Amino acid sequence: MKSLPEEHCMRFFSEIVTTLKRKASKIISELEREGAPVLITQHGRPAAYLVDVETYEKLHQRLAILEGIARGERAVDQGRILSHAEAKKRMARWLS
Repeated sequence: MKSLPEEHCMRFFSEIVTTLKRKASKIISELEREGAPVLITQHGRPAAYLVDVETYEKLHQRLAILEGIARGERAVDQGRILSHAEAKKRMARWLS
């Protein structure tokens, strides 16, 4: 796998699609060992990232948290807020 320059914030490797097709098992083994994403290129342009399952799941969880925060910020911007007492009263329905 071709390693990209150190100045990149996130360390990852680059492979072309044809190499991925020919050497998928080897690339996946290296991915698991190195833990660094693999950038797949097609016709010299970035096409996809290949990441291990653990990394994908962590990214998915982080994205869900960030989306929740964004929803909360939109609610505040739209004035959809509750006092602590009101929130506690509404939550009591689910916590009883």
